[in-house]
Amino acid sequence: MTDTRTDRPFGLSSFSAEIDPPLDTVRLVDTTMLYAPRSGGVRRYLSSKRAWLAANRPGVRHTLVVPGARDSYDGDGRVSIYAAPLPFGAGYRWPVVKAAWMERLIRQRPDIIEAGDPYTPGLAALRAGDALGVPVVGFCHTDLGKLAALHIGEWAEKPVQKRWAAVYRQFDQAVAPSRFIASRLIEAGVHNAIGLPLGVDTELFHPGRADREGLRRRLGVSSHEKLLVFAGRPAREKRLDVLVAAVERLGAPYKLLFVGAGGGAPISERAISLDYVRDPAELAGILASCDAFVHANDNEPFGLIVLEAMACGLPVVGVAAGGVAESVDGEVGELAARSEPKAFAEAIEALFARDIVAVGAAARRRAVERHGWDAVFRQLCFVYGGLTGRAAFGGVSQAREH
Repeated sequence: MTDTRTDRPFGLSSFSAEIDPPLDTVRLVDTTMLYAPRSGGVRRYLSSKRAWLAANRPGVRHTLVVPGARDSYDGDGRVSIYAAPLPFGAGYRWPVVKAAWMERLIRQRPDIIEAGDPYTPGLAALRAGDALGVPVVGFCHTDLGKLAALHIGEWAEKPVQKRWAAVYRQFDQAVAPSRFIASRLIEAGVHNAIGLPLGVDTELFHPGRADREGLRRRLGVSSHEKLLVFAGRPAREKRLDVLVAAVERLGAPYKLLFVGAGGGAPISERAISLDYVRDPAELAGILASCDAFVHANDNEPFGLIVLEAMACGLPVVGVAAGGVAESVDGEVGELAARSEPKAFAEAIEALFARDIVAVGAAARRRAVERHGWDAVFRQLCFVYGGLTGRAAFGGVSQAREH
C-alpha cells in the first residue's frame, strides 16, 4: 500500500473521489483504553459504529482491541489485552507495554486503524500502522491540556498540550467530536484536524420511554418538584459541585438527580445519586422521565449524553463554552455565561420560565434532524475510504448526499 503519511494539512475535501473496485472485504480496527464496563460516550460511539457497519457496510470487518482483565477474544470481534486496573478508575485499565499492544494490532491484519487515545494504544497503533504501511486515524476524545490544568495546575497545561499535539500530528488524520476540540488541536499545530460531531440513536433514546410517576415514586420526589438530571462519572472536570450549589441556591421545588455518580456525588438534601446504569434503554427511560438535563463542564469535548437527553425530549442547561455549546442554544435550552453556581442557577430559572414542554420538543427535533448516527458514520467512512482507497467504505458521492 502507498504510504499515506504526510505533513500536508488536509480536510474532507482533499480525499480522492476514486475508490478502487471491487467491493472487497477490508479490516477496520478500533483501539483505545477509554473503554470500560462503566464507560459512557466512547463506548457507545464504538458500539454504535459497530452496529452501523454491520448493517450498512457488509464489506467491512470491524475489530475492537481494548484493555481487559485477561487476554481474550469474545468470538464477536472484541479482543481484550490484559492491563492493570486504575486505582479509583471506575473500571478503566492502564495498558503499559506498547510492544505487546502493537503485536496484537498487527495480528488483526488491519487495512486501517482508528486510535481513540494518545496513550499506549494510540502509540502502539502508530507503530503498527508504520510496520504494516496502513493509515491510522487518531480520534481525539479528550483535551489533555485542559485536564492537566484542572487536575495538576495551570502550569501543566502547555507542556501536556505540546505532547498531546505531538502525538496527534503523527496520525494520517486527526478527528475530533466537536469544532471546539478540532480548533484546540489546530491551535496546537495539528493542522489536519477535522470536527465530526457524534450522533445518537434516536429510537433507543426516545421520549416514549418515560415513566415519570414511576421514577418519582422510586426516588421519593413529589409530582410538583422539578427534577433535573445529570448522567456521567463523578470526575472533577464534570463540575458536579457547580450543579449542586446551583440547585441549593434555587431551593424548592428543584431536585437534582445524578445517574452514574454513586457515592462520588456531592452530598446535598436537594440531590439524589444513583449508581452507573449499564443498560442504555434503562438510562433512556430515566432521562425521559426527568424535566431537564444539566451539564456544567465548560471544557467538555462534545457531550454525547447531552444529545441522548435531547433525543429523550429534555431541554438542556449547559455552559456557553466547550463542545456542549455547539449542540445547545436558546431553541433547545439555556446556556449559563460561566460554570459557576449563580450563573447556572439563573440559567435554570430562565429555562423553567419558558414553555418547557415546547423547548423539550424542539430538543427532540434537533436530535433527530441533525444528529442521527447514519450521517456521522457515512462521513467517517468517507474519511476511511479516502485514506485507504477501498470501495467497501462507500463512495464519496454517498458521503456527500448526507
